[in-house]
Amino acid sequence: MSSDVDAGLAASFRLMDPAAATAAGPVDTLFMAMVLLCGSVALLLCIVIVVFAVRYRRGSKVPRPEPRRRLRGLEIAWTLTPLALFLGIFAWAARDYMKLYAPPPEALPVMVVAKQWMWKLQHRNGRREINELHVPLGRPVLLKMTSQDAIHSFYVPAFRLKQDVLPGRYTSLWFTATQLGEFHLFCAEYCGSRHASMIGRIVVMRPDDYARWLAAGSAQPSLAQYGFALFRKLGCSGCHDAGSTVHAPLLQGLPGRVVHLQDGRSVVADDNYLRDAILAPGRDVVAGFAPVMPSFAGQVSEDDLQALIAYLHEMTP
Repeated sequence: MSSDVDAGLAASFRLMDPAAATAAGPVDTLFMAMVLLCGSVALLLCIVIVVFAVRYRRGSKVPRPEPRRRLRGLEIAWTLTPLALFLGIFAWAARDYMKLYAPPPEALPVMVVAKQWMWKLQHRNGRREINELHVPLGRPVLLKMTSQDAIHSFYVPAFRLKQDVLPGRYTSLWFTATQLGEFHLFCAEYCGSRHASMIGRIVVMRPDDYARWLAAGSAQPSLAQYGFALFRKLGCSGCHDAGSTVHAPLLQGLPGRVVHLQDGRSVVADDNYLRDAILAPGRDVVAGFAPVMPSFAGQVSEDDLQALIAYLHEMTP
């Protein structure tokens, strides 16, 4: 009986949660390296303290010569050795960190809007979820996230990933799930009185099961289709279509392109630039054009903005 209990306890005890994404392995390796390094230094210091306390205790008959005033070699060693270790850890962590912000081009886009106190998610074909995200096993997934109110933080412990979600800006995060199953999703930034209830789950499915699940949703327009409808409803096509007589910048092929501004600056037309161009068009005026575009602040929701940007991404030159 006791052996069964011991086996059960051993099976339930884990030093860390299971690693369920490609980013988890490098994070765990770096973490364990830092634990071993810090633990080794702490153990060495404890040993030195104990040895010195015993050897040079009061009344012990050991030589106590006059201390040397200069030990230049020792001073250089205890300065440069920790510096080299810290720089090595920094370079290691920076390399892994940069990989988190270089998503592969084939990553599946998922739009995320955080609000008190839920996660709203929408797939490319228009299927929506609340506090749940279904993803395929082994396929990169790119989350494009913004907040409707306070600062939130998208945190999946099993993936070893956490990214702040900010109001008025877009942040991104990508991952590739490596295990089937369900994994906890939390908000890791205090966002109000019901912060603790802002929880959800990531459901990792086999690719064929995911394809069937994605297609089984209620019939609704894709993000880009909804964005196209908004584009026409808001009157954007009246100025920005190729055949328009209004002198306005053409939008075909705009996302990712370098834009030259009236004040001499040049910026890349990323999602944040596109968002600001809709809500605050007078901030970054394109060179050669007058600042006459009206602001759509207060007229479009965060969901509408994501749909408009999705449509701009699908526009072909």
